[in-house]
Amino acid sequence: MKKRFMLLITTTTITGLMATLFYLWSISVTPGIARLGDREYLASFQAMNRAIVNPVFLLCFLGAAVLLPVCTFMNYSQPLSNRIWFLLGASLFYIIGIIVITFTGNMPLNNALDKFNIAASSPEQMAAFRAQFENKWNNLNHIRSFAGTIALVLAFLACITKAKS
Repeated sequence: MKKRFMLLITTTTITGLMATLFYLWSISVTPGIARLGDREYLASFQAMNRAIVNPVFLLCFLGAAVLLPVCTFMNYSQPLSNRIWFLLGASLFYIIGIIVITFTGNMPLNNALDKFNIAASSPEQMAAFRAQFENKWNNLNHIRSFAGTIALVLAFLACITKAKS
């Protein structure tokens, strides 16, 4: 029982770290770099996208996607408890709202940005690329921020809800 609860606490913490990451990008990082000119904006975004793909990020990003369903499964009991519903909801919000959105939306945009040659581009090309990238990427990240926050709240509610034995 204690191991299961410690796993739930760990999972909730990792979910919270990821929700915070997307939230902070939405409220500080992207508004901050939006003030930059096109060349600086694109170069900054490229640098951040390259830096974020690291073992710690990947462990948390994918770890929450694995651990939330694992916690859901480990807390399954009959009759169904409120904890199971909170964990199921957290799993769905995280997987659909973060993992699916990232892989189908943000990552293709990030990959296109990574391939964009800033040094060989004219000011007009940079402005055009930014125009088709910026709002789309930001809107997708707002969805991830919202989904991560809901997943975190649901995981927290699972932590404070008594489990059935």
